[in-house]
Amino acid sequence: MANTAESYLKPEVIQTVARLDLRARFIVEGFLSGLHASPFHGFSVEFSEHRRYTQGDDPKDIDWLVYAKTDRFYVKKYQAETNITGYLLMDLSESMAYTYRQQLTKFDYCICLAAALAYMMIHQQDPVGLMTFGDKLESSLPARSKRTQLGNMLAMLAKAKPVGATDVAGNLKRIAAMIRHKGLLMLFSDLLADPEPIIESLHLLRHAGHDVILFHVLDEAEVRFPFEGMVDLKDPESGESMVVDADGMRSDYVETLEALRDQYKTACLRVGADYVPLDTSMPFDKALVEYLSQRQARF
Repeated sequence: MANTAESYLKPEVIQTVARLDLRARFIVEGFLSGLHASPFHGFSVEFSEHRRYTQGDDPKDIDWLVYAKTDRFYVKKYQAETNITGYLLMDLSESMAYTYRQQLTKFDYCICLAAALAYMMIHQQDPVGLMTFGDKLESSLPARSKRTQLGNMLAMLAKAKPVGATDVAGNLKRIAAMIRHKGLLMLFSDLLADPEPIIESLHLLRHAGHDVILFHVLDEAEVRFPFEGMVDLKDPESGESMVVDADGMRSDYVETLEALRDQYKTACLRVGADYVPLDTSMPFDKALVEYLSQRQARF
């Protein structure tokens, strides 16, 4: 217990948790207030029955297919299911600590996204948990819907350090074996690894009935390749470095990156997962709201 108290009292942890909590609240209560409905609407309700339209019902709920068959107005009646359980899956590979000229590293950016999503789920009384991983699972926080859960999650993320290599595919398979019930799995990673095993693991998660959102977060420099002249590029995880002519390889690099993103987008579309490509130059709050608005419109 003392160790937990000491970790909360460290100024850098307090500042990080306070900053991210405020950002999460700002996103939810500010930006999302204009959406009127929960961004997760459709996850936790299912169509159960029809009833005759009565004065005061929202005309938007009229089922026009039923009207076409019966020539009468019926509305869809919804019945809440059990709450959906969410899991934030955070990549702790060393490459996530990279930033070229942005204020936030990829890891910081992902924490902001995760904090906002966790706040929203807890606000809706949906339990949410957290798992962090590198080459193996590092830490796990069971899913809870209590208000104290957000602070616990942020404290865990504030102490997490992105170091070493990662095994995204292997850990997704381990997680699939651990989570017995269908849930909403939100993966945050730069996906700087062989895409085929990762795509295979996404198939596995979807086959198990999980809803999957893949947040593919890259640094601005990894997307736009702003370097000039001869530059020494180093792989943070393998330690290997290579001197390249930035101007000469820029177009090939950008083309290769776009092909990688398209590969993930196509694979996710095929299995019914959501693919969200982001980079750290994009204001994370606006990017998240745009995605959630699009998702909400589909349900």
